[in-house]
Amino acid sequence: MPGFTRGRHKVPADERDKQERHSGHEDRAAVSSRAAPVAGLLFASDARPGIDGLRTLSQRGRAFSLSHEDASGGWAEILCDGLTFDCCGLAPAKAGEVRGGMQLIGLPRDFAASTLAQVTLAPGPHLAGSGNLQPVVRILSGLVMALARMPGVRAVIWLPAQIAMRPEWFVEAVGIWLKGGPFPALALTGLVRADGGIASRGLAYFTGQEFILSGKDGKPGEGDLRVAIRLVDWLVAHGRVDAPREVTLVGFGPVWVEPDSRNSLKARVL
Repeated sequence: MPGFTRGRHKVPADERDKQERHSGHEDRAAVSSRAAPVAGLLFASDARPGIDGLRTLSQRGRAFSLSHEDASGGWAEILCDGLTFDCCGLAPAKAGEVRGGMQLIGLPRDFAASTLAQVTLAPGPHLAGSGNLQPVVRILSGLVMALARMPGVRAVIWLPAQIAMRPEWFVEAVGIWLKGGPFPALALTGLVRADGGIASRGLAYFTGQEFILSGKDGKPGEGDLRVAIRLVDWLVAHGRVDAPREVTLVGFGPVWVEPDSRNSLKARVL
């Protein structure tokens, strides 16, 4: 993808001067143009980091740097592999709101996300309309992996799918993908039981469509969850399905997929 470079980005002197002038106060137009957050990190209310904690981590790991910041507003623009991301909810500003009804992975059943404080990440304004492209998601996911190593992180949230995960679980699942493994369907999308099958949640962030998968007899079988995981992988790789078709999933066989509406698919194991 043109313009998406690897490695650290050197900021010219005139740009550093501009950053220093903006440090401590955000431009109102920039605030209003922010994209919706995509990932969140949960902390106990008294353990939420501020700008200093974020800067310390950047200097220690060198996976990212801070290009702009507003300490009192709890905001920083993070530069990672040539792309910028908005980090909001840092102390001492107000934390991000934590929604209920999240799927929990690797966390206790009584995990109370709503009692924790959230720091969020969103694609920067220059990524408007392209934040859900895989090159951007890969860099953002790698950034979340780096931030998940901050002291006090209780969970990682992937917001489009409303999944809260144990930080170590997220790091392992996404790390395999970034090293060339399969798409982390259970980390960046959700799969939940629904009437008549298994429904995806958050897949629309990548393809614009969600699906419900039913088994051969119209009901989800024990092995159909693995089929659903492989179907997520196939759809993320191939994109929207706008006409009925048969899809062959390696290791599982054929699945029939057809649009149910513009934003949803019906899938059935053949």
